[in-house]
This record gives sequence, structure tokens and C-alpha cells, in this order.
Amino acid sequence: MVLGFTKQDQVRIATAVSEVARAACHGGAAARVTFALLDEHARQQLEVTVSASCVPPPYSEAAALADAAVVTAHRLMDACSGGGADEPAIRMRKTLPPQQAVGAARLAQIAAELAATPVANSFREVQQQNRELVETLAELRERQEDLLSLTRELEDTNRGIVALYAEIEDKAERLRRADEMKSRFLSNTSHELRTPLSSIRALSKLLLDRMDGELTPEQERQVLFIERTATEMSEMVNDLLDLAKIEAGRVEAQPAPVVVDNLFRALRGMMRPLVDAERVELVFDNGGIDTPFDSDEGMLSQILRNFISNALKFTERGSVRVVASADEAPGTITFAVTDTGIGIDAEHLQLIFEEFTQVENPLQRRSKGTGLGLPLCRRLAELLGGRVDVTSRPGVGSTFTLTLPRRFPHPPHLDS
Repeated sequence: MVLGFTKQDQVRIATAVSEVARAACHGGAAARVTFALLDEHARQQLEVTVSASCVPPPYSEAAALADAAVVTAHRLMDACSGGGADEPAIRMRKTLPPQQAVGAARLAQIAAELAATPVANSFREVQQQNRELVETLAELRERQEDLLSLTRELEDTNRGIVALYAEIEDKAERLRRADEMKSRFLSNTSHELRTPLSSIRALSKLLLDRMDGELTPEQERQVLFIERTATEMSEMVNDLLDLAKIEAGRVEAQPAPVVVDNLFRALRGMMRPLVDAERVELVFDNGGIDTPFDSDEGMLSQILRNFISNALKFTERGSVRVVASADEAPGTITFAVTDTGIGIDAEHLQLIFEEFTQVENPLQRRSKGTGLGLPLCRRLAELLGGRVDVTSRPGVGSTFTLTLPRRFPHPPHLDS
């Protein structure tokens, strides 16, 4: 203890020394035990030397006890040597704990304290060793129980995690099946509605063209209402069908070279019937981009048509500008549709990309929509390897931005 050894190391040293000394004293032989402190290594070592007055004959009981004692000392001490015919003395070494260097003055003090300590009889020494062994065994048992408790806790945690994973997988499977059923329902419903809606639109057109005679003003108003409603429903059915196809993974982009000028000319022609030139100006700016880029022109046109039609719908006066710009560093091309319309509150900017969600506004009530156009645009942008963003200020206007890579980045397929 005075040298800084732990209780377990003290028990190991005492056990090794007593075993070797008992073997040396077997048969009434005399033995001498010497303790020394060595400074030969980086850390000091306690060396214990046990010398017997005589060497036991080979293959004798005393020799067998000595061999067993040496084996025990090897296990309990850091080093053990001797015990043979050439070197009968047995030397055992134990390295002192770190930060426990003992100087000459301290060593002399320890020797004086030991010399003044009364010699205990063998029975008391054995009792002390037994108490120390019992304490060590109790400590080891306590640690073993802690390890067993920790092991049981880990096993319980693992079982809980496995059960949680199983529950998550089950819920994911049910969600997948529900998503498949929803996509199948939307697809079937859309197909079933397309034919009657097309018929209603065709019949309305015949009536408005006076193919069966003149209409009264009230009849014309009612037929126009029917034709407009059928057109709106047809647009919703088409959007539903497109979303169902995308979610089912049955839509693939077909990348090909796209020229911005050609794209804008086609959009200008398609959007012209929607523009009230006296109130709103529709402007296209190609940003000086004359190099083709890789994308699916049909999907790209569908996204921009939706942006432009929404901008025209919610802009009573001012302008709608469609601007293309390129960023060479990340290799992207951006299409921004900016209007001077009613704008959108910040709290609603993410809601507009949710299916069947529309922001309440007087213009919204006059210009009914399906609430599917912007969610469809976001899904189409993902198919093209890009993204859709929006910035807006109420009363100032909105800017919807589509950012795409100039080179198609991955196989054109999106799993549901």
C-alpha cells in the first residue's frame, strides 16, 4: 500500500510471494525473502527474491510444488525468473503504478516504518489475506452483476429496436399500398371522366357555333358556363392523370437539345389567347443564351405554361416577364416568370405546392383553378433533375423560378 499498489495488485503480490515461499520452505527447509526497489526501467519495479537453503531433488514433491509456485507467480506478477538448478532463487517483479516514483528518502522512511511494525503471527496474516480475497471477490462479483445488468438492458433495447423496425416496415408497406391504390384510383377516374367531358365540350362548341340554330342571350350564357366548367374539369383530369403517372413511375423524361429561342416562340404563340394586351404585357427575354441545353422540352414547356398562365390569371395590370439566364459555375440554366400581380403571403408560399390547395383571394374566386398545377410542376422539375422556387410580396408580385442542369444528370426515371 505504501508503494501505491491497488488492493488487487497487493493481493496478487501477497499470493505470489506466499506460494513461492511456501514451496521453498517445504520439508522444513529454510528460506529468505528479500524486497528491493529497482530503477532499471522507465518506471520503478518492486523485486521480490525468494531463496531456499537447499535445492529440491528433481521429480520430487518439493520440486513439483516449486514448479507450480513459479507458474502462479508468472500469472500474478509482471515478470518471474529462476527456480532451476542453475538459479535456485526465484525473482518476481511488479511495476509500480504511474506517478508513484519512490526516492531514497521515502524508501528509508518505508523501511523504518516496516521495522517498527510488530510482526504478526501466521494465523493473523492468513486472516488478513482471506479478508482481502473476500473483498476482491465481492468487488469482482459486483462488477459481473453490473455487466450482466447492462447486457440485459442492451438485449431489451435491441429487441425494442427490432420491433420498432418491424413496425416501421409494416407502416411503410401499408403506405406504399395506399399510395398505389390512390394512384390507380386517380388514373382510372381520370380515364373515365375524359370521354364525357370531351363530349360536353364538343356539344357546347356545336351549340355556340349555331349549328342547330340561333341561341337566345340567356341560352348562350348558360352554354358558355357549361363549356367553361367542362374545360376546367378537363384540365383537372389531365393534371390528375399526369400526377398519377408520375407517382406510379410510368413517366420518363426524354432529354434532347433545347434551344431557348424556339421554346419561347412556341410559348408566345400558346399564351397569346390568354393575354389581354390592353392591361398586361407578356415579355420573353432569352438572356442572350444561344447554346442548346439538354432537357425534355415537353415537360419544360408544361412547367413554364403553368407559371405563365397563373401569372396572367392573377395580374390585373402590369407585366409578366419570362427571363432565361445561365450560370456557368454550377452548369445550370434558370427560367424566371415574374409578374406584377397580387402576390402571396410568406406563410402560404409552401402551401401552394400541396395538392388541391389554393390561397383565398377575390381574384382566386373569379379564376378557379384545380390546385394541382404547381404540385405537378414540382414533380416534373424533379424528373428533369431540377427544382422549383418562389418569392413573392403581397401587392407587389411573384417570381416563380425553374432551375435545371444544362446536362441531364441521371437516368430519366423517377420511382414512386
